[in-house]
Amino acid sequence: MQIIYKPSRPSTRTSFPLYLRKSVRGSFGRRLTGDESVPIIAFTNNHYEEGTPSTGSLQLVAIGRRRRMKYPKYLLAFTVCNVVLAGSAATPYVIGSQDTTGQRSPMAEEVFKNVQILKGIPVDQFMSTMGFFSASLGLNCTDCHVEESASNWTRYADDNARKQMARRMMLMVNSINKTNFAGRQVVTCNTCHRGNPRPNVMPSLDLLYSSVSGDEPGDPIQQASGQPPADQILDRYLQALGGLQRVAALTSVTAKGNYMAYDDVEKSPLEMYARAPGHRMIISHSHSGDITWTFDGRSAWIAAPATDKPVPVLDITGQDLDGVKLESEVSFPARIKQALTNWRTGFPTLINGRETNIVQGTTANGGTATLCFDVETGLLVRLVRFSNSPVGRLVTRVDYSDYREVAGVKMPFKWTVTWLDGRSTYELMSVQPNVAIDTSRFAKPAPSRQ
Repeated sequence: MQIIYKPSRPSTRTSFPLYLRKSVRGSFGRRLTGDESVPIIAFTNNHYEEGTPSTGSLQLVAIGRRRRMKYPKYLLAFTVCNVVLAGSAATPYVIGSQDTTGQRSPMAEEVFKNVQILKGIPVDQFMSTMGFFSASLGLNCTDCHVEESASNWTRYADDNARKQMARRMMLMVNSINKTNFAGRQVVTCNTCHRGNPRPNVMPSLDLLYSSVSGDEPGDPIQQASGQPPADQILDRYLQALGGLQRVAALTSVTAKGNYMAYDDVEKSPLEMYARAPGHRMIISHSHSGDITWTFDGRSAWIAAPATDKPVPVLDITGQDLDGVKLESEVSFPARIKQALTNWRTGFPTLINGRETNIVQGTTANGGTATLCFDVETGLLVRLVRFSNSPVGRLVTRVDYSDYREVAGVKMPFKWTVTWLDGRSTYELMSVQPNVAIDTSRFAKPAPSRQ
């Protein structure tokens, strides 16, 4: 397959460890540079809005700017520094150990060589951590690793000065948090680097006297005064879909459509098999080989070609596994109220110029998830989930659109998954409701065949 590289194209990265795509092996350490509009975030006390510029006055405003941005060509950077803040993580995170087959998930040091400082976390969490490094520093894999690693997985173990510095920096950050913040994860790589390999030592005059973009609002929210309870918003959501009775009657779907990731030059055929409660399998038939995402109600896996990942089948663990479960629950949302605990409602926000109600809950392993519902239609338009990593909080966003009726129930025919290092779009073209699906569809997938 020929991959066209266009350095002048604004980055539309679309890959996140849970949604693997063509990997670092073809990146050759190059970074994209381009102009890209940043969404507008306007803060008014505890109320933030996202949308288009307005002329209204705000007490504290941070508006998206258009400026030169640096982006890696590929940010699937699970081995950026070959180190992971595992045992010394300041913020609690969950280590998954076994899947439903009874097999233990391999630890990072069992798969990757030369993991010196931090060990004892599963491969998927190792990969997520590397993605956080990559996004925080605006670098891709071969910016930290030798260029030969782009075509040879074993070369990621080669040492160099930048990797040695990264190890020292992470120990420093961990010491800062332990000494000054009782071990809480207050300072991270991103605190200083902000997407630059070398932190700025002085303020930017351009940023000082112009509008700046806001950060992702990722902190847990409290119940906002004057806002409806979460149950009321969720009840309206179920009614907007077609009513609880119809929603509960939709127990399975099969679908065909298209999948497209950030570096694809064309769409790939997609198949989806989903069954309540919370079973889902999606397979994309890409040119490099099949990519399969599977969740059997308890465990989740990804199988992808060897060019995309260092292990044949990747286990999903911890809070990321909670996130996969939540996304699967959205496919059959009759039990949406039971999907999270400690529900609370925040202040309304604007998404794509439309007002939305915000509700937030806690996952089984302590992660945070925020659901955004269109005020006018009542439909779910965005799901944002956060998980703790050894080095910082990871955010995954799913945007839902193109709702159509299937067996009397509205369901999104398009959704876009965005993470720190990418974006993947799924589109359904045809859907068959309430069909029998063999349980074997949701078993741990076999390694991908190219």
